[in-house]
Amino acid sequence: MDRLWTPWRYRYVSSAHPEGADLKGGCIFCDKAASSDDRDNYIVLRAERNFLILNLYPYTTGHLMVVPYEHIATLAGAPQETLEEMMRLTARAEKTLRQLYGPDGLNIGMNVGESAGAGIAGHIHMHVLPRWIGDGSFMTTVAETRVLPETLDTTYERVKAALSAA
Repeated sequence: MDRLWTPWRYRYVSSAHPEGADLKGGCIFCDKAASSDDRDNYIVLRAERNFLILNLYPYTTGHLMVVPYEHIATLAGAPQETLEEMMRLTARAEKTLRQLYGPDGLNIGMNVGESAGAGIAGHIHMHVLPRWIGDGSFMTTVAETRVLPETLDTTYERVKAALSAA
Protein backbone atom coordinates (compact mmCIF):
# COMPACT_ATOMS: atom_id res chain seq x y z
CA MET A 1 0.00 0.00 0.00
CA ASP A 2 1.29 3.44 -0.93
CA ARG A 3 1.20 6.29 1.57
CA LEU A 4 0.66 9.94 0.82
CA TRP A 5 2.47 11.95 3.47
CA THR A 6 1.60 15.61 3.99
CA PRO A 7 4.04 16.92 6.60
CA TRP A 8 3.49 20.55 5.56
CA ARG A 9 -0.09 20.28 6.94
CA TYR A 10 1.06 19.43 10.48
CA ARG A 11 1.37 23.07 11.54
CA TYR A 12 -2.22 23.70 10.41
CA VAL A 13 -3.89 20.59 11.81
CA SER A 14 -2.05 20.77 15.12
CA SER A 15 -3.28 24.33 15.64
CA ALA A 16 -6.83 23.82 14.37
CA HIS A 17 -9.61 24.18 16.90
CA PRO A 18 -12.58 21.80 17.21
CA GLU A 19 -15.46 22.34 14.81
CA GLY A 20 -13.67 25.24 13.10
CA ALA A 21 -13.68 27.39 16.23
CA ASP A 22 -11.24 30.25 16.39
CA LEU A 23 -9.72 31.49 19.63
CA LYS A 24 -12.93 33.38 20.47
CA GLY A 25 -15.03 30.24 20.05
CA GLY A 26 -16.62 31.26 16.73
CA CYS A 27 -16.45 29.60 13.33
CA ILE A 28 -13.72 30.81 10.98
CA PHE A 29 -16.02 30.69 7.94
CA CYS A 30 -18.93 32.37 9.77
CA ASP A 31 -16.60 35.11 11.02
CA LYS A 32 -15.21 35.76 7.53
CA ALA A 33 -18.67 35.78 5.96
CA ALA A 34 -19.92 38.28 8.57
CA SER A 35 -17.02 40.64 7.94
CA SER A 36 -17.34 43.34 5.29
CA ASP A 37 -13.62 43.18 4.48
CA ASP A 38 -13.63 40.71 1.61
CA ARG A 39 -10.10 41.70 0.57
CA ASP A 40 -8.48 40.82 3.90
CA ASN A 41 -10.57 37.64 4.14
CA TYR A 42 -9.82 36.61 0.53
CA ILE A 43 -13.51 36.29 -0.35
CA VAL A 44 -13.54 36.53 -4.15
CA LEU A 45 -17.29 36.23 -4.73
CA ARG A 46 -20.48 36.48 -2.68
CA ALA A 47 -23.65 34.82 -3.93
CA GLU A 48 -27.05 34.50 -2.25
CA ARG A 49 -26.40 31.38 -0.13
CA ASN A 50 -22.65 30.68 -0.53
CA PHE A 51 -19.37 32.51 -1.05
CA LEU A 52 -16.08 31.69 -2.77
CA ILE A 53 -12.92 32.13 -0.74
CA LEU A 54 -9.24 31.41 -1.27
CA ASN A 55 -7.75 28.68 0.91
CA LEU A 56 -5.19 30.26 3.27
CA TYR A 57 -3.14 27.04 3.14
CA PRO A 58 -3.39 26.20 -0.57
CA TYR A 59 -2.20 22.94 -2.04
CA THR A 60 -1.79 24.76 -5.36
CA THR A 61 -2.20 28.28 -6.67
CA GLY A 62 -5.89 29.07 -7.16
CA HIS A 63 -7.15 26.72 -4.40
CA LEU A 64 -10.72 27.94 -3.82
CA MET A 65 -13.49 26.88 -1.46
CA VAL A 66 -17.25 27.25 -1.88
CA VAL A 67 -18.75 27.87 1.56
CA PRO A 68 -22.38 28.26 2.65
CA TYR A 69 -23.17 31.30 4.79
CA GLU A 70 -25.21 29.02 7.03
CA HIS A 71 -23.20 27.04 9.59
CA ILE A 72 -23.98 23.49 8.40
CA ALA A 73 -21.97 20.38 9.32
CA THR A 74 -23.34 17.94 6.72
CA LEU A 75 -24.71 17.90 3.19
CA ALA A 76 -27.84 16.19 4.52
CA GLY A 77 -28.45 19.16 6.81
CA ALA A 78 -28.17 21.75 4.03
CA PRO A 79 -31.19 23.30 2.32
CA GLN A 80 -31.64 22.18 -1.30
CA GLU A 81 -31.20 25.76 -2.56
CA THR A 82 -27.83 26.02 -0.82
CA LEU A 83 -26.63 22.75 -2.36
CA GLU A 84 -27.80 23.75 -5.84
CA GLU A 85 -26.05 27.11 -5.65
CA MET A 86 -22.93 25.42 -4.24
CA MET A 87 -22.71 23.21 -7.32
CA ARG A 88 -23.32 26.13 -9.70
CA LEU A 89 -20.53 28.07 -7.97
CA THR A 90 -18.27 25.02 -8.08
CA ALA A 91 -18.77 24.79 -11.85
CA ARG A 92 -18.13 28.53 -12.19
CA ALA A 93 -14.95 28.21 -10.12
CA GLU A 94 -13.80 25.29 -12.29
CA LYS A 95 -14.36 27.28 -15.48
CA THR A 96 -12.59 30.33 -14.07
CA LEU A 97 -9.58 28.36 -12.84
CA ARG A 98 -9.27 26.58 -16.19
CA GLN A 99 -9.28 29.92 -18.01
CA LEU A 100 -6.84 31.62 -15.63
CA TYR A 101 -4.32 28.87 -14.97
CA GLY A 102 -4.76 26.22 -17.69
CA PRO A 103 -4.39 23.25 -15.30
CA ASP A 104 -4.09 19.64 -16.46
CA GLY A 105 -6.97 18.74 -14.14
CA LEU A 106 -8.79 19.79 -10.98
CA ASN A 107 -9.54 18.27 -7.59
CA ILE A 108 -13.11 19.04 -6.56
CA GLY A 109 -14.58 17.70 -3.35
CA MET A 110 -15.18 17.97 0.36
CA ASN A 111 -14.22 16.27 3.57
CA VAL A 112 -17.26 15.96 5.83
CA GLY A 113 -16.32 15.52 9.49
CA GLU A 114 -13.04 15.62 11.36
CA SER A 115 -12.20 11.95 10.80
CA ALA A 116 -12.62 12.48 7.04
CA GLY A 117 -9.96 15.18 7.09
CA ALA A 118 -12.07 18.32 7.38
CA GLY A 119 -9.97 21.15 8.82
CA ILE A 120 -13.18 23.01 9.65
CA ALA A 121 -15.36 20.05 10.58
CA GLY A 122 -18.49 21.91 11.65
CA HIS A 123 -18.99 23.93 8.46
CA ILE A 124 -19.13 22.16 5.09
CA HIS A 125 -17.13 23.59 2.21
CA MET A 126 -16.28 22.43 -1.31
CA HIS A 127 -12.64 22.53 -2.42
CA VAL A 128 -11.86 23.45 -6.03
CA LEU A 129 -8.18 23.38 -6.88
CA PRO A 130 -6.26 23.25 -10.13
CA ARG A 131 -3.67 20.50 -10.58
CA TRP A 132 -0.75 20.06 -12.92
CA ILE A 133 1.24 16.98 -13.80
CA GLY A 134 4.22 17.00 -11.46
CA ASP A 135 2.84 19.59 -9.00
CA GLY A 136 3.51 17.16 -6.14
CA SER A 137 7.25 17.40 -6.66
CA PHE A 138 10.07 16.45 -4.30
CA MET A 139 9.91 19.91 -2.66
CA THR A 140 6.59 19.00 -1.06
CA THR A 141 7.64 15.67 0.39
CA VAL A 142 11.33 16.18 1.08
CA ALA A 143 11.55 19.84 2.02
CA GLU A 144 8.04 20.22 3.49
CA THR A 145 7.63 23.17 1.15
CA ARG A 146 4.99 24.21 -1.37
CA VAL A 147 6.17 25.99 -4.46
CA LEU A 148 3.50 28.54 -5.37
CA PRO A 149 4.25 30.89 -8.26
CA GLU A 150 2.18 33.80 -6.94
CA THR A 151 1.13 35.28 -3.61
CA LEU A 152 -2.40 34.94 -2.19
CA ASP A 153 -2.87 38.66 -2.87
CA THR A 154 -2.05 38.17 -6.56
CA THR A 155 -4.30 35.11 -6.78
CA TYR A 156 -7.09 37.08 -5.08
CA GLU A 157 -6.85 39.92 -7.62
CA ARG A 158 -6.72 37.58 -10.62
CA VAL A 159 -9.58 35.31 -9.53
CA LYS A 160 -11.80 38.15 -8.34
CA ALA A 161 -11.35 40.03 -11.64
CA ALA A 162 -12.08 36.90 -13.69
CA LEU A 163 -15.21 36.10 -11.68
CA SER A 164 -16.41 39.71 -11.93
CA ALA A 165 -15.97 39.67 -15.70
CA ALA A 166 -17.92 36.40 -16.14
